[in-house]
Amino acid sequence: MLAKWKLREVIVLSVLAVVFAVVYLLFLQLGNVLFGLFGLIGYDIIFGIWFIVSIIAAYIIRKPGAAFLSETVAATVEVMLGNAVGPQLIISGMIQGLGAEAVFAATRWKNYSTWVLMAAGMGSSVFSFAWGFYVSGFAALSPGYVTAMFFVRLVSGALLAGLLGKYLSEGLAKTGALNSFPLGKEHKRNVTV
Repeated sequence: MLAKWKLREVIVLSVLAVVFAVVYLLFLQLGNVLFGLFGLIGYDIIFGIWFIVSIIAAYIIRKPGAAFLSETVAATVEVMLGNAVGPQLIISGMIQGLGAEAVFAATRWKNYSTWVLMAAGMGSSVFSFAWGFYVSGFAALSPGYVTAMFFVRLVSGALLAGLLGKYLSEGLAKTGALNSFPLGKEHKRNVTV
């Protein structure tokens, strides 16, 4: 998968993954507060933030595997930094990355419109929720509560991963730091038109 990647793409993906591993750990604290206030659904309110690197990396690099690899590396770094979940978190990261990657694959990695980015965030939501249902015992909860959790996570994936990821990436492109990447070139074309 990485055979056709340039060194700068691997470096940018790695840097993004490390930065967001730290962000993910910080948001875990907010998730704990929301859990204390609202119960398990509290995490779902901000769950989309834990998919954001897959959207950003894919939107910037635009190559097969960017979403999956960035989320997997971020989860690995997060475990090394001390996330209490441990190595199981790496599997969760892989599954979240696969959810976004599946959406980009459906477009043959050619469409990075706002709607596709939001759908990729929702793809991560669906995959992560299915995994969470399997490992976290959601079946013991009332069907109505589980349904509410699922829909809240879908919205969070669309907004926090998809939309916020798009705007953060475009903000970075405006600095000129991404001029050698597809998103940076696209931004330069739009500015000169």
